[in-house]
Amino acid sequence: MVPKISDFGMAKLFARDETEATSTTNMVGTFGYMPPEYAIDRICSVKSDVFSFGVLLLEIIAGKRNNEFLYYNEESLLFY
Repeated sequence: MVPKISDFGMAKLFARDETEATSTTNMVGTFGYMPPEYAIDRICSVKSDVFSFGVLLLEIIAGKRNNEFLYYNEESLLFY
């Protein structure tokens, strides 16, 4: 199998003897993939990854990149 979708650059390689990583409370990411509640109000949620994954799926289905946070209009992928 050839993977097509990754973890948005957040993946970490573990050594053979490591089983877990230290968690963080800071959320970082690319602006177009951040949920609006985090981008505007800095409210972090476990649902943030779901939003980012949804944007990625929209990009794949529509065949165009998400730059509509900068140009939000009726043709935006996120308008619907």
